[in-house]
This record gives sequence, C-alpha cells and structure tokens, in this order.
Amino acid sequence: MIDITVKNGIKVITFNNPKKRNAISKDDYKKIADELNKAATDDSIKVVVLTGAGNFYSSGNDLSALMKESSSTDNVETLLKDAIFDCMGNMTRAFYNFPKILIAVVNGPAIGITATTVALCDVIYCSKSAYFYTPFTKLGLCCEGCSSYTFPRILGNSKANEMLLLNHKMTADEALQFNFVSKVYEPAESEKVWKEIEKLAELPLQSIITTKKLIKKYDLKILEEVNQMEATELCERFMSEEAIAAIINFNSRKSKL
Repeated sequence: MIDITVKNGIKVITFNNPKKRNAISKDDYKKIADELNKAATDDSIKVVVLTGAGNFYSSGNDLSALMKESSSTDNVETLLKDAIFDCMGNMTRAFYNFPKILIAVVNGPAIGITATTVALCDVIYCSKSAYFYTPFTKLGLCCEGCSSYTFPRILGNSKANEMLLLNHKMTADEALQFNFVSKVYEPAESEKVWKEIEKLAELPLQSIITTKKLIKKYDLKILEEVNQMEATELCERFMSEEAIAAIINFNSRKSKL
C-alpha cells in the first residue's frame, strides 16, 4: 500500500505495507509514478518526500506476489514486461524526470528497487538504523532503477561493485562516507528532519525548477537509455532457471521467518 498526504506544499509518499516490510506491488509502482507525475505539474506542490511506515523504508519488489501471479498465467513473458517496463520502468522514469525537489527520508532498511531509486533523489536523509541492500546477483537478477549508472557515478566503481555484484549491505555511516546520502540522523531526532524539509518547501519554486533542469540536463538521455537497457535485461533474467530457483528459495526462507 501507498499512503499520500499533502500539507504546506509538501507531498509525502509513504510505503505502508508493514506485514511485508513495506514491499511494493505492481499497483504500488503505478501509484507512485502517477503521484510523482501529478506533483510535477501541480504548482501547489513544492517538494515530494518518500518514506516508509514503521521501522522499514521498503523491502523492495514484492517477489512472492509476482511469483504467485506468474504461476497462474499462461503468458509469463507478457506479465513480466508489464511488471518491469510498464510498472517498474515508468516509476523509475517518474523519479529522474521529476522537476522539483525530491527527497527520500530513509527511516529504515531500503532493499532492491527502493534502494536504487534513492540515488535518483535530490536530498536523502538516512536514519542511523537504515542500510541499503541490492541482492540482485544473489537472486539471479541484475541492476534496476538505473543503478548500473548512478551507483558507480556516486559511490565509485569499487563500492558500486560491492553493492551490485557482491550484495554488500551498505550501512548508514558508509552511505554518508561515500556521498550516497545527504545526512544521517538518529531515529529519535526524526522531527528535526521534517522541520528542515518544511524550510526547503519555502524556496522559490521556479528557481528550483530551473536549477534542477540545468543540473540534470545531460543525464536525462543517459538515464532513459539505462532504464530501458536494465528493464530488457531484467525481463530475461526473471525468466532464467537460476533466477526462478533463487527466488523460490528466497521466498521459502522468508516464509519460515
């Protein structure tokens, strides 16, 4: 589930599926993309914030739901293309095309697509209790959320390879050290973060839009190409025997927790 609140020019998009550690479904991808696209053209919205309910930011893609849906259809390829290109790909596109200030308040662990799309945000506040985990090769999959471009660019090749190839869990302190996040806060001090965000919403909107356009201008074409390439490869990986076996094993272990 995705919750939406709007107050004082700030739209907050909250991952809210505590039973599944705020995992996101196909419908959630569509809703997030829709809310970002609406906020982009709504002059009353100055800032958009993404965060999670409870102690998790998000555990990423709801793989159990996707596998369940795959087992009940005769056309798995069409299902995956819809999930990856139309849902995940469009959400990722809404992130990098968003013209205003986009903030992630990472209140807990961020996994998979919700870790990679953090790198597409402008400002990232990270709880001391958070970590970033992209277990793509562990699941027989590959990069998503434009991380094959953004991670090496932000983190440098060595740390990006640790994350994307070797499934390294990056702590909040590491994320700050490698310039992946803007600020690390103690969980008990989250109110200070939201007060800072309120101040950001007071900045002149057109100045923000113009400045961000100049900053992002040369990246947008590359990000679109990367998004398409990752989606194509991800579709192939999802249909591979090693990915299916890894995901079944992953879901089996989760059910025993």
